[in-house]
Amino acid sequence: MEFFDLIKKRYSVRAYTNDPVEDEKLQQVLEAAQWAPTAANRQPFQLVVIRTAGRQEELSRIYHRPWFVQAPILICGVGVPRMGWIRGDNRRYLDVDVAIIMDHLILAAANLGLGTCWVAAFDAAAARQILKLPDEVEPLIFTPLGYAADQPAQKERKPLSELVRYNQW
Repeated sequence: MEFFDLIKKRYSVRAYTNDPVEDEKLQQVLEAAQWAPTAANRQPFQLVVIRTAGRQEELSRIYHRPWFVQAPILICGVGVPRMGWIRGDNRRYLDVDVAIIMDHLILAAANLGLGTCWVAAFDAAAARQILKLPDEVEPLIFTPLGYAADQPAQKERKPLSELVRYNQW
């Protein structure tokens, strides 16, 4: 698919079929994350791939929407702070890096006909416990991964004139 068509087509899926995601498609979306740029190319992340079958009740503790566990797969983007790049003024780029890798993953999924939904409002303590995450890492983002059972709503975007400035504020 042409890139600009892809970014306009992608939407936050909130209903999934129970059709399995093919292993080769899962591999491709994971490779898209692997190739994403990160600050100083440190790749300070891990991806936790979770099969939802038989675990829906437990996984619902992480995020309390039924569609969250409808897809056959959940992916959690985890940041590894000790590996992240820090700018000279102590600005940490871990969140930015994980956002970039997840965006690559989500766009690759859309390109393959798969649905995703960026989920940030989850229970981090529940995620830590259920995924058995060590204290030194941070769960930052989730997405279901599966085939959409809904249709995209009309997208609204502000005009560029409200979003872009040239040369100065």
